[in-house]
Amino acid sequence: MNCRSHSRFLLLLDGGIAAVLLAVALTVLLAPGTPPTSAGGTAAAVGLAATQASCLLWIRRRPGYALAVAALAGVGLEALCPPLGWLGLVTVPLAYVARLRPPRFSLVALGLLLLPTPWELVTGGWRDLLFAVTALGFGWTLGELQRGHAHRRRDQQRQVLGRERERISRELHDVVAHHVAVIAVQAAAAEDVFDAHPERARAALGAINTAARSALTELRAMLHALATDDGADPDGPQPGLAQLDDLADAVRAVGLEVTMDRDADAEDLPGGVQLSAYRIVQESLTNALRHSHATRADVSVRYGDGVLSLAVVDDGTTPPRRPGAGAGAGAGRGIVGMRERARLLGGTLEAGPLPAGGFRVAARLPVGAAQ
Repeated sequence: MNCRSHSRFLLLLDGGIAAVLLAVALTVLLAPGTPPTSAGGTAAAVGLAATQASCLLWIRRRPGYALAVAALAGVGLEALCPPLGWLGLVTVPLAYVARLRPPRFSLVALGLLLLPTPWELVTGGWRDLLFAVTALGFGWTLGELQRGHAHRRRDQQRQVLGRERERISRELHDVVAHHVAVIAVQAAAAEDVFDAHPERARAALGAINTAARSALTELRAMLHALATDDGADPDGPQPGLAQLDDLADAVRAVGLEVTMDRDADAEDLPGGVQLSAYRIVQESLTNALRHSHATRADVSVRYGDGVLSLAVVDDGTTPPRRPGAGAGAGAGRGIVGMRERARLLGGTLEAGPLPAGGFRVAARLPVGAAQ
């Protein structure tokens, strides 16, 4: 889910909660025998209830101001319709503030709202006072629990991305080292034949130019990753698009029928792009086999207009997510790791269930602009 879609989702969620909040207030306000008894007082109370509920639509941007407006509207509601509760339904905005702000902020807000609660002893009694204090305490506790849960999810997500970047950087290190070795060998060869065979020297210089450009492409990606050397991965050549057929054979051997449709020209792309493409396909097939109960997967690899396009579509019945992958748990791979690989190359990756069933992973990895 991108940022714009996420913002729309949050706005719809807040709008739905605001609508429920307003509906509850109107149910109490318009109940027979409930104050206020005059039409003007009822209209004023309805307006204050709408104001209090509408604060939820902008409380994420200005939590403090929104809570202040909700509390002031609640003062009017408390005066016009005491049965509605302490300061109307300000408990909900308070829960938002506790969810969005640390305790040093939300506890101050809670204290300010609790400060005038003894007034309930004058207008109501001990039961009303207990209800007011309990409701405010419950709202703050609920928001604080949600805030802590969100922080733990973000920490786990960062750990997943950190581990994946470490693995990516180690793999890219091998690719870059290969290009540098080619440059060194071709430079020595060009120097040996520079005078006697200038055409061979020119060919060696061309090879150096190609290797240098490829190395720069890999370095741009590697500089975005956090490299640590813990010796987790064994040394050895890194796979590319040419190894996809072997990967498909290995997956077929364990029960998943795979069709592979790929461009042979894509095998000339930079090693870092090929490596990331291979890992994305590998992870997609692994997820389809282990987590979505798929029996068939179609793999497409296409290169054109400077972009390598990948698509893996399976017929599974459940989304191929590792347990906790969305929250950042697990082995550090899965959809989060695939999306991070694409991002480090300046590309995009989309993954999700299909309307007719099955699951699709689609990635676009830019190549031409980086070369």
